[in-house]
Amino acid sequence: MSSGRFSRRSSSSVAPISAAISSSSAPTSSAIPASSAEAQSSASKLLQLDFFNGADISEVQEYERNNSKFFDVDGSESDIFTILKNHGFNSIRLRTFVSPKAKYGYAASGCGHDAEAYGDKDHVVAYAKKVKAAGMGLLIDIHYSDVWADPGKQIIPERWRGVNSSDAMADSVYAYTKDLMNALVAAGATPDMVQIGNETTPGILIHKPNSKTDCWGNGVDKAATSINGDMGTAAGKANAAKYFNAGIKAVKEVSPTTKTVLHIERIRQANTVTWWMGVVFDEYKIPADVMGFSAYTAYGDGAPDNWKSLFNTVTTKYSKLEFIVAEYNGGDSDNHYKFDNSRQKTREMVRGMNRWIGTFFWEPTIGGAWGPALFDRKGRDYYANKDAFKEFF
Repeated sequence: MSSGRFSRRSSSSVAPISAAISSSSAPTSSAIPASSAEAQSSASKLLQLDFFNGADISEVQEYERNNSKFFDVDGSESDIFTILKNHGFNSIRLRTFVSPKAKYGYAASGCGHDAEAYGDKDHVVAYAKKVKAAGMGLLIDIHYSDVWADPGKQIIPERWRGVNSSDAMADSVYAYTKDLMNALVAAGATPDMVQIGNETTPGILIHKPNSKTDCWGNGVDKAATSINGDMGTAAGKANAAKYFNAGIKAVKEVSPTTKTVLHIERIRQANTVTWWMGVVFDEYKIPADVMGFSAYTAYGDGAPDNWKSLFNTVTTKYSKLEFIVAEYNGGDSDNHYKFDNSRQKTREMVRGMNRWIGTFFWEPTIGGAWGPALFDRKGRDYYANKDAFKEFF
């Protein structure tokens, strides 16, 4: 999901990840603990949750710079974590970008989020520590881009655009992911789940920007066939498999108990979902733990009752996978919600299904084409909407 929403539109073997990372592809790293196992032992333990009732609040960190205040439904001032916990939320999802301050990045100059490098490793680790301090579950959503990654674009980060082979790109994914994971673990913020890519329905690491690319990442060119992970081509499928495997490998080396998640949208098209999962899990045997879906009524996905048949189908076919709704809102049109209990139905339907372990409401402080927020903004402050929160408990 991006808040400037776009218009939606081989062999199974994977090359080994080399230990050496070329200087053109290696991310800038802070000091990494000598022993991931030692760092893990000092990190906060993963929560034992039977269901992740979550919310993606990635943008809330930006409001804190402006000293925004949050108020619960009774008018009492509190922090965002306490308010959400008061209404049954127990988990938080945070997105991260590779180099958001880079040109065409999320926090690039003039793009509205440029006060700081929001979404970079340091900001995500700092906020992840707050999530853990609040006693909540944590899902880290890695975009593998400097800006929004979604079905409309999967832009290769600036620091990796000099890479000229898929093996080197896989090395970059691996090094970046491992560096991020080591930083989270060292900070005592070991994630319960890590998403390897965001809404990767078309693939991952596919595009490069051009002079017409905007702040949302719209208007791009396809990168060279040798490196792009466009799953619409045979070469792209093989490349994408390398990149998914590289990310998963890095997560598991640092924290074996952290669940790895793959994520797509398009649940309104069952054939697209079954095709994608067939490529990833049947053809390439990608060893992810969890499959996640975006589910937006306002984007044509229908109401929760419409999803159950597809969800049952994939649950039955992929018996070793767990599942989540990684993003939802419940709104039926642009910034509009019928208050028909669709949000509650989403959570309850998913929780009632075998091996479905969570739902994540996307950005409760932001409304848009996907539906309205759960909070009302007044000046720089945010007030929990009594009617909206009635469906959360």
